[in-house]
Amino acid sequence: MSESTVIDQLLAELGTGIVQLPSEFGTRQLHDWSGVPGETPVALIRPRTTEDVATALRICHAHAQPVVTQGGLTGLVGGANALGGEVALSLERMNRIVEIDRTSATMTVEAGVPLQAVQEAALDAGFYFPLDLGARGSCTIGGNLATNAGGNRVIKYGMMRDQVLGLEAVFANGEVASGMHKMIKNNSGYDLRHLLIGSEGTLGVITRAVLRLRPRPTAVATAWCALPDYDAVTTLLTCAQAELPAGVSAFEVMWAGYYDAVLANLPELRAPVGGRYPYYVLLESVGSDAGPHAAMFEAFLGRMLEEGVVVDAALAQSEADAIAFWTIRDAPGEYQKFIPHHSAFDVSFSISDVGEVAARCERGLLEKWPDALVMIYGHLGDGNLHIVVDIPGTEGRLHDEIDRVVYEVTQEFHGSVSAEHGIGVKKKAFLGHTRTRIEIAAMHQIKAALDPRGILNPGKIF
Repeated sequence: MSESTVIDQLLAELGTGIVQLPSEFGTRQLHDWSGVPGETPVALIRPRTTEDVATALRICHAHAQPVVTQGGLTGLVGGANALGGEVALSLERMNRIVEIDRTSATMTVEAGVPLQAVQEAALDAGFYFPLDLGARGSCTIGGNLATNAGGNRVIKYGMMRDQVLGLEAVFANGEVASGMHKMIKNNSGYDLRHLLIGSEGTLGVITRAVLRLRPRPTAVATAWCALPDYDAVTTLLTCAQAELPAGVSAFEVMWAGYYDAVLANLPELRAPVGGRYPYYVLLESVGSDAGPHAAMFEAFLGRMLEEGVVVDAALAQSEADAIAFWTIRDAPGEYQKFIPHHSAFDVSFSISDVGEVAARCERGLLEKWPDALVMIYGHLGDGNLHIVVDIPGTEGRLHDEIDRVVYEVTQEFHGSVSAEHGIGVKKKAFLGHTRTRIEIAAMHQIKAALDPRGILNPGKIF
């Protein structure tokens, strides 16, 4: 069956209001933020309902027509890019918040709802949706689910899969699996929800979700801490988790190379403390009683200073202070201003190994490229390390060589080549650094069972 026949059938059953040809969708954004090259899809499908998605996949399955699902296109591994010959299935129109159930503390949403819209709706209803990442205004819940997004507050609330109670998804043949449950406990056989979350659109198209809401924090305490060595960083983490009554909601670590680089290149940033130190930590704790919470947080910070774990600190006295601290940590969003051709890595390890891994990667990179800028930072509470490398004058031509340095260390320390974002196209060659041969074989078997014609996001993960 020819490509034109498939497009003709899609147009006949879904109409021109849903199916567009390249001459009609023009120069709209088609690729994610990864920089991975992509092709123009042969058609763009923008469904309004789950039934539209089911119709589209039924037709594509019948003709073995490849499909790539797209959300907010904020991914960093090329997972939502068309590689050639696919139709693109964008869920941007399926953007309704269907229901907020205050008794069950749940929110039912369509997959195209932006993360920020969910956060704001939760707050308006007196709740809190804790998933948070820099692309919050553009990324969608469906994309967050497809990549099992993590972000800044995993240490307290977990990954995206921990925020979901139920899912609806359409399988490759157009059949709809609707497990829109609102209960936390559900041990009735295999959990397809967790199989679909993190599958990068290769096993099914997630169309709706039941999200778990949390109590809205009414007290937030934030501090910027300077530390003398990595042992002090892990000591601060251990003590904060054990001694702060409300626990730790964020523990963001920045090595000196990152801190110095962003302050030097982004003049709008201001140093929270004087002097220069090897490590900096943005420490946050959220609670429900502002007065006692602030007092206990300040007392804890004082003890850490007295004991020399922290050598200098700034305590946020207002929301503006806290935002200023977070702006330093969120500076990666401004990299295009001073390192447009950088290589970025999002890897994870046992917390006990992170310090050595960072040192090994930095040493290995600078031995090969002495003039390289190496910036390291991460969510230490969940072992997630970000490594950013820029080699002047190369204009990004050395990505593959840089990959080998970082991923060889990752393999040696039994880490993950993808803490967040998934595998997509960029990390396919390194999947075996993290997963065993048997695990990868099992993944192939699952893919073959749920998508026997291989139409869903082909060329990704494997």
